[in-house]
Amino acid sequence: MRKFLDGMYIGAGYLGALFMIGTLLAILLGIASREIGFFARGTDAYAGYCMAGASFLALAHTLKRGEHIRVTLILQHVGAKARHGLDIFCHVAGVFLSGALAWFSLRLVWQSYTFHDISQGNDATPLWIPQIGMAVGAAVLFVALADDLVLLLRGETLAKLPAGAAPAHIE
Repeated sequence: MRKFLDGMYIGAGYLGALFMIGTLLAILLGIASREIGFFARGTDAYAGYCMAGASFLALAHTLKRGEHIRVTLILQHVGAKARHGLDIFCHVAGVFLSGALAWFSLRLVWQSYTFHDISQGNDATPLWIPQIGMAVGAAVLFVALADDLVLLLRGETLAKLPAGAAPAHIE
């Protein structure tokens, strides 16, 4: 199960990277089309869709690498037992909030599909298509936070980094 979960987090990270490349390509196409003199419809909207997909799909991968920003102002002034209790409390809250985000994101995709909702731009894209990236990213984040909560309750360490790597010290 551990191998599957880690593969899912890495896969979501790679998908997020592909969406970043999609953002770049959409922006470059928009610029090139204006310079050459033809009109590529919807490039701004597609750049935004790709950016949203990249952001959400990268959340779980970033969490599992220990790269999310943590405010340690309180944690650094309490003992190990209190720190562990606060970590559990924060993860329970994170599981609840990410679960709500995942649920409503998946529901939004379904409703957009059911109601044939389309974008307001020139491209008239069915909105359920770009919303999938956000919904999948939110669902994977929910799984990652639940996974971390289980690890915390077992007394294991979080943020499985590759050998020799350290998280960014941006706290």
